[in-house]
Amino acid sequence: MNKNDLISSVADSSGLSKADAGRAVDAVFDSIASALKGGGDVRIVGFGTFAVAHRAATTGRNPRTGEAIQIAASKQPKFKAGAPLKDAVNS
Repeated sequence: MNKNDLISSVADSSGLSKADAGRAVDAVFDSIASALKGGGDVRIVGFGTFAVAHRAATTGRNPRTGEAIQIAASKQPKFKAGAPLKDAVNS
């Protein structure tokens, strides 16, 4: 499923127009991104938790030359599925 499929599914199940469903889906994604950017978590009961993981700086290797390179520290978005979502996928 891609974003357009998600918007169509939301429109069909909620009775919204595709334009309104598209704005709603975009608003949800923007809200999650904004909360993560601010350093917070987003917990959706029955679905899962979005959080930010901090990755430390490391030394890696260039696979072509074997030269050591520095990999900068970064923040990575993470998602942990909740139990009801896991059960829905596994049943």
